[in-house]
Amino acid sequence: MAEIAAGVVGSTVREVLKVEAVREKTRMAAFEARVISAEEADGTKVPAHELVYRRLRAQVLFGEIAPGQAVTIQGLTASLGAGMTPVREAIRRVIAEGGLNFQGNRRVSVPVLNRACIEELVFLRATIEPELTRRAATRLEAGDIDWLEAVDAEMDVAIEAGDIATYLKRNHAFHSAIYEAADAPIMASTADRLWLRFGPSLRVVCGQYDAAREPDLHKDMLAAFRSGDAAAAAAAMERDVRQGMGQIQSALIENLFSP
Repeated sequence: MAEIAAGVVGSTVREVLKVEAVREKTRMAAFEARVISAEEADGTKVPAHELVYRRLRAQVLFGEIAPGQAVTIQGLTASLGAGMTPVREAIRRVIAEGGLNFQGNRRVSVPVLNRACIEELVFLRATIEPELTRRAATRLEAGDIDWLEAVDAEMDVAIEAGDIATYLKRNHAFHSAIYEAADAPIMASTADRLWLRFGPSLRVVCGQYDAAREPDLHKDMLAAFRSGDAAAAAAAMERDVRQGMGQIQSALIENLFSP
């Protein structure tokens, strides 16, 4: 009788664990889907003009168009694989977000940051992003932190391989996931717009500096998330912000952003 009871209990425990594993997998998939939608498309059916906008925004965000580089609207229609009307609408939206400047003669360019712009960006990022991180630290679950650790590991592999494009995309995914978890949509959307302004410059910086030699402040954030230390996580994020923007400031001084 005892053996039967033990078998029933064991079977029940296995079933519970199986259900929990499925729930965890589903929850993590949903968590990653939110990040993917923040980066590019969310995989769902979206209007063609919205998809063109997301593709153009990603080109700017990840530095596929270099700061100061002028591109024609016709050239963008070719690179985006879209007609003139949706491309014009996408350009209008990205200009409104500060990601592009209209140059006239059917040309646009990514703005080149100056010292004053960088100072503003540092102030805003160092104010908003640590607060988002502090809030996220109280909401992230173990599976979310597992996912963040996996993304950070992908970044390590990318930087060792010199794969700057992947490094930048996974870095953005890491930060976006944290800001999404903060459940503070106004601050999160503001942070996302700020990234559109300095993101193109990161591509230049990563091509000139050895990111692998810099302190890995993501690891400090992850450790703080694991221990439930919201203040430490926020402090690590502020250091991360200042480190990255400091590299952009150095690149400006060295005149690396000249078209």
